[in-house]
Parts: sequence; C-alpha cells; structure tokens
Amino acid sequence: MDMIDPTLLQTLWFALIAFFFLGYFLLEGFDFGVEMNVLALGKGDTERRGTIISTIAPIWDGNQVWMIVAGASIFAAFPEWYASLFSGFYLALLLLLVMLIVRVCAFKYRAKHDSPTWTRTWDWVHILSGFLPALLWGVAFANIVKGVAIDPNSWVTTSLLGLLNPFGLLGGVVFVLLFWLHGTLYLTLRTVGELRAGANRLAGMLVWPTIIAGAVFLIWYQLAYSNSALTWLPLLVAAVALVAVAVLNRMRREGAAFMASLTAIGGAGVTLFGGLFPYVLPATNDAANSLTVAGASSSEHTLLVMTIAVVVFMPIVLAYQFWAIRVFRHRIGSEDDPQPPSLTERARDAYREAFDQDAPRPRAES
Repeated sequence: MDMIDPTLLQTLWFALIAFFFLGYFLLEGFDFGVEMNVLALGKGDTERRGTIISTIAPIWDGNQVWMIVAGASIFAAFPEWYASLFSGFYLALLLLLVMLIVRVCAFKYRAKHDSPTWTRTWDWVHILSGFLPALLWGVAFANIVKGVAIDPNSWVTTSLLGLLNPFGLLGGVVFVLLFWLHGTLYLTLRTVGELRAGANRLAGMLVWPTIIAGAVFLIWYQLAYSNSALTWLPLLVAAVALVAVAVLNRMRREGAAFMASLTAIGGAGVTLFGGLFPYVLPATNDAANSLTVAGASSSEHTLLVMTIAVVVFMPIVLAYQFWAIRVFRHRIGSEDDPQPPSLTERARDAYREAFDQDAPRPRAES
C-alpha cells in the first residue's frame, strides 16, 4: 500500500473528520465563549449570570455530539492515529474529559439550591469549563498540525511539558480568544437591555486581539508547517471574516457579525486540516515515523460501511441541529419579544394559508 497517496475513501474520511471537528468548534465554540462571559459580563449579579447560562442551556449537549462523532470516527476510520493521539496526549485529553464531565454537573445542579455560595461555586465551574477546554483544544490542535516526536512503533514520545511549546501555547490563546468572541457575539443575538449592550461593547474590544493573535498563528503555521500552498486561500477568508466582525459589530449588525465569526472559525479550521493533509500526525524527529492518511486508515470495506452509515444518519443529525437552533433562537428577557412559532407551527400555518383555510376573522359591524 502507498503510505503517502491515499485512496478516495481515505481522503473522504479525513475530510469528514475535519468536518465533524469544524461542526464541533462552530457550535460548541460559542458555548465555551458564553461560559467565559459568566465572569466577564455577569460579575456581581447572580440573575445576570443565570440569564447568560440559560442562553445555551437547551442546546449545549446537542453541540457536544459533534465531538463524540469526531472521536469515534477517528477510532473507526484511522485506528493507528487514534492510538497514537490518545496515548501521546493522554494527560491533556484526560484533563479535558474531566472538565467536560464537571461541566455537565454545573448545568444540572446550579439551580438545585438557593444558597448564594452554591450558585457562585457552580458559576465558577462554568467559567473554568468554558476557558480550559478552549485552551486545551487549542494546544492540542496546534501540536497535531505542527507535529510531535514519534518513535518507529508509532508511540508519541513528546511529554506534556513538550506540548507547551510557543506554537502550542499560541494556539491555545487563539482558541480562547476566538471562542470568547464567538460566544460574546452569540449573546448579542440572545439577550436584551444592558446585557446585550455589554456584549456588544465586549465584542468590539475582543475582536482586535483576536485578529492579531489569529493572524500570527495562522501565518506562522502556513510558513512553517503547512503542506499546501492552497491553504493560503481559507487563511485569507478567515482574516477577512474577522475584520468583517469588527465592522459589522460596530454597525450593530449582530446576525451578520455572528455569521462572519462562523466563517472565520471555518476558514481557520480548513487552513489547519488542509495544511495537515496527507498526514494525520507528522513526526518532528524523523519524517519516516509520520502517520499518514493512507498508512493509518482502516480497510476499504470498513470505510465503505462507515460511509453508508454517514449518508443515512448525517441528514438526521443536521436536521435536528437546525431545528433546535430555530426553536431556541428567541431573545431571553424580553417580554415584548415572545418566542417565535416553531417550525411545525409555521409549516401548519403556511399549509392552511395555501388552501385559504385561515381561521375565520370577525366581521366588521355595519
């Protein structure tokens, strides 16, 4: 088997895993950012902190599904990549898993007791479980695309401290800033009054350090580690989108600013995964020890069965995600802006209207 040139199915599954991680970062990214804002925008006000958390309470667990799907896909499609990655990054991923488990408790237990100490404790768990996973994902992904030391048996020999190199730490800072900005823009769409105004001001301040740190990180990656010149294009898209966030937020075009933030994260993700291909984990000590898409994959039969499963189930997942976001898109805290009708209600009303079956209106008195 050619260890460098992958087959069509191997390439497809590398692209699908990149897609699953992008879906996770696009959706869970604003969850992390919202939790960081429990400290930044909810300081000293328990009710305001509760409002901030309630903006993601109905959807955060659905957003996490993308991470589970991405991890399971690596395990099934590229078992050698999974084994090397999860053993080599064991401590970092264990800490990440612990934070995500504690985070579940914060969502479930915060409102179970009226004690201010109880509430304040879980609020701090929310803050940490927003900040630390973003930081750890950034450090981990920066090292995956940069490469680590790998021995001939495909064991990662870089230690936890070795992952904390300048490029890895910069990746962590970029992920924190990008998700914090993303979550702040999300709050401008879901809140009202002073909280909404505060989110607008904070987004205006966050966008500039995010642009600078993101530009340094991606250009450094492109010049030093990327395997493709084509990834300059998504890098440029990400840069333009972040500048657009600054302009649109200043114009109070909140929906457009949030879409620009989504585009920036998508462009950055395509840059990283596109530059990594055809490798899945480069070796910095000896290029011959690098794990490639072709060399680390399962059999063609396994990949074919997985492809059939994705074709059947992925539309269902996407439909549910779209439906959930539509249902919970209303602003929280506005008595003048009630929850919009659900998709079912809208479809029912449109169907009635198509057949002139609107509910009878009262006649005007003559």
